[in-house]
Amino acid sequence: MAGSVTTRKQQRATASDWMELEKKRGISISSTVLQFDYRGFRINLLDTPGHKDFSEDTYRVLMAVDAAIMVIDAGKGIESQTRKLFEVCRQRGVAIFTFMNKMDRPTLDPLGLLDELESVLGISAYPMNWPLGTGFDFKGVWDRHTRLAHLYERTPGGAYRAPVSTASLGDGAVRSRLDETTYETVCDEVAMLDGAGTRFCAEEVRAGRTTPVYFGSALNNFGVQLLLDGFLEHSPAPLGRLSSGGMIDPGHPCFSGFVFKIQANMNPRHRDRVAFVRVVSGKFEREMTVRHAQSGKMIRLSNAARLFGRERETVEEAYGGDVIGLIGNAEIGIGDTLTTDVGICYNEIPRFAPECFAYLENPDAANAKRFRQGVAQLLQEGVVQSYKIADGGPAPLLGAVGPLQFEIVQYRLESEYGATSRIKAAPWTVTRWVDPSVDVMQLNLPYEARHAVDGQGRPVVLLQDEWLLRYFGERNPGVRVSETPFGESLIANEPA
Repeated sequence: MAGSVTTRKQQRATASDWMELEKKRGISISSTVLQFDYRGFRINLLDTPGHKDFSEDTYRVLMAVDAAIMVIDAGKGIESQTRKLFEVCRQRGVAIFTFMNKMDRPTLDPLGLLDELESVLGISAYPMNWPLGTGFDFKGVWDRHTRLAHLYERTPGGAYRAPVSTASLGDGAVRSRLDETTYETVCDEVAMLDGAGTRFCAEEVRAGRTTPVYFGSALNNFGVQLLLDGFLEHSPAPLGRLSSGGMIDPGHPCFSGFVFKIQANMNPRHRDRVAFVRVVSGKFEREMTVRHAQSGKMIRLSNAARLFGRERETVEEAYGGDVIGLIGNAEIGIGDTLTTDVGICYNEIPRFAPECFAYLENPDAANAKRFRQGVAQLLQEGVVQSYKIADGGPAPLLGAVGPLQFEIVQYRLESEYGATSRIKAAPWTVTRWVDPSVDVMQLNLPYEARHAVDGQGRPVVLLQDEWLLRYFGERNPGVRVSETPFGESLIANEPA
């Protein structure tokens, strides 16, 4: 089951997978905020789905982070969705830490995993520890800095943290755990890494050019503490953001932050709406009055919460790097800026090009009002994007990064708003925004291509595949198109 750890007598759900559809499908489908204290630090963990049909919500969350932990299944290696997320992180210069998971199951060769990291993702990899065996022979990890072995004890179902003991690599306690072949292999690999491997440089890690690599088993909670300790030691402090008035650092005296996610109905009994805000600078205080930069209105922030999945508790204050949830405030949208300085306005949240389209139809006229209300709320959350085609008919045309998002829309419409719906697939898979100075009616479009406008009225062209995109370029020389709306950028601290 998604978000759960199964023991022989009970099943305990984690806080990150709270949506009913996540439990039914056995996958995580929504990004979640988990805030907790560890070793005197406040950690704001933004947990993103691992399913191949990534939602735009996942990419938006990456705009709010200062560092990322990339979890890789050691039995599968790098998957397509990992490449997509890594590319966003690389473009923004985000520090990346890698956790090779499921070492207690059959895995690929550890050296091969390192080579894949470097060759496929184009990033230098530095193993902070090294596995003592793999699969059923996995006995722990060797810490390359402390020169100690952390020995692993298999526990039933991962019901509690795996007991750990430490010793030197040549200690009898280590040698007795490993067969002769495995022990010799580990010694040879560690010697090779020490002699010819990448040298560790903290600055290269913070710049996102080197990824520290840790090995372990998350299900059995082995290696996770080593990862957290290393993350705290080598990750950057909360970073500033570029605003319309220049670079704003966390130490700036005025409060400012931007909304990177909206989630409605986390508590269905109350029909609430939570806006997730990344605090950039200054100090947040409950009941403070801030300026909503997009409308110019002053808003009182009286209902703010510290979040752990769907659980929440009232927060009295927060600082740069923190994430808070604002409950209510229907006028706040994704990408909006909240600040006490009229000169601050962020442009952090870009729009991503959908890769699949569908018309959403209402088969029951009696539910028209609930259907419209539900669709409007889901569009405001950014679950999908909306587009208008001149001859598209009355049904909304929806665009998404992955087709699973359409199923999420249908499920949430019915479960949260009592409105049934019907999906009709559309043929386009490529979206490009068109230079606003171009008259789209004069474009020479390939067969089955359409020009349309997005939810903000910006011109786009919809095409069936990449070949037709190249053909479009040949038939319309000099016409600029972009994967993101003109004036938006994925790259950190780059002006729009």
